[in-house]
Amino acid sequence: MTQQAAALQTYNNELVKCIEDLCSTRDQLNRQIRQEEDEKERLQHDIRVLSEKLSQVNESLAQRLVARANLDRTIAETEAAYTKILESSQSLLSVLKQEAGNLSKATEPRKKAH
Repeated sequence: MTQQAAALQTYNNELVKCIEDLCSTRDQLNRQIRQEEDEKERLQHDIRVLSEKLSQVNESLAQRLVARANLDRTIAETEAAYTKILESSQSLLSVLKQEAGNLSKATEPRKKAH
């Protein structure tokens, strides 16, 4: 009987050790799960923050693109108008010179032919 009791005690000790090892493994796994859940929560928070920031940047970018398009249109219209002014000024100057020449000829005393 002593031999059976010793064997039973040995089995019991091994069984308790196995259960303790399993509990230790479970505790370690629980710590890892908590760490990963914390990391998951942090990453989800970062994603929300970055998504909001991306949305703000997209909105700002869209506004700036519209503003640039308006500036490009205004510059093109202004340059076209300026070119017309230059052309008109050149035409006016040419006409004025021609008229001035005609007026000088008209106001010169006529020379009598002999």
